Amino acid sequence: MKKTITTPYDVAEHLRTPKEMAAYLEACIEEANGDAAFIAKALGDIARAKGMTQVAKDSGLTRESLYKSLSGERSPGFDTILKVIAALGLSLHAEPAIKK
Repeated sequence: MKKTITTPYDVAEHLRTPKEMAAYLEACIEEANGDAAFIAKALGDIARAKGMTQVAKDSGLTRESLYKSLSGERSPGFDTILKVIAALGLSLHAEPAIKK
């Protein structure tokens, strides 16, 4: 039997435009179910797609702190989230929740 070779999937390789990045973040927020680390990981994916060095420069944070904060293993502070969202060229919006 022939052996199947697989490679890890990296969503950052597929986030090319700001519109795709915003749609990905929106989908992750909807699926997060209150898990802040999950949303942070999604921001990390977007930051890697955009270029972590540039995001670090634009946010005023170090690359190392970004990698740690956006790893999905911790929940970064809201100030960090706001800096990263701005550095990514995204914006945060609120709307009334629809009860199901």
